[in-house]
Amino acid sequence: MDTTNTINFQDIIKKSVLKMDQFASISIIDTIIGIVLSGLIGLFIYYIYKKTFRGVVYTHTFNITLVAMAMLTCLIIMTISTNIVLSLGMVGALSIVRFRTAIKDPLDIVFMFWSISVGIATGAGVYPVSVLGSLVVAAVIVVLSKRQMKDVAYLLIITYQDQANDGVKYQLNKLKYTLKSKTVNKEMVELIVEVKIKGDNTAFVQDISEVEGVKNVSLVSYDGDYAP
Repeated sequence: MDTTNTINFQDIIKKSVLKMDQFASISIIDTIIGIVLSGLIGLFIYYIYKKTFRGVVYTHTFNITLVAMAMLTCLIIMTISTNIVLSLGMVGALSIVRFRTAIKDPLDIVFMFWSISVGIATGAGVYPVSVLGSLVVAAVIVVLSKRQMKDVAYLLIITYQDQANDGVKYQLNKLKYTLKSKTVNKEMVELIVEVKIKGDNTAFVQDISEVEGVKNVSLVSYDGDYAP
């Protein structure tokens, strides 16, 4: 009795798998449309990333990766959607892949997920989701990045002698600054502060350098991460 029930259950599973059309195929036209559309949206992501980048060092290689990632993800989704057995094998193969490249800017992770999501939606044939979704995400990123441009953070590094302490403080009091580090070495002092300025208003650098006793003044682009 138990054996009969087991056999019937196995037959049901086999028939259900066969009904899922596991050996379906994708036409050449659908394949071309998917690859081209994912590539075009990938280029759109490339453009948005380049225009809204606010980090210290722009990496062109990473930006190219976003385009390729959208297209490759699209190919993977189209491949596994044609065969349920192949999809299970693909999941197992991808589970052993490890990415060891450190992502310093959290916004880069957003762009990576955006590119992967476009590849998934396009590969699955849900073209309106990939197109409209990309437009909405791009609009949000552009708007928020423009708001951030109003007040840009920099690191101001000042090396001076003890006699210039009062003059340096007087100049810094004219700015909105946050102390990050102060190093005293014999008669020399190295002061690192975070300053926020609008546009290219950097005249204060010249004012500080003219203080008697100041040896060096440097203004460095800053992305918010500081390790002394």
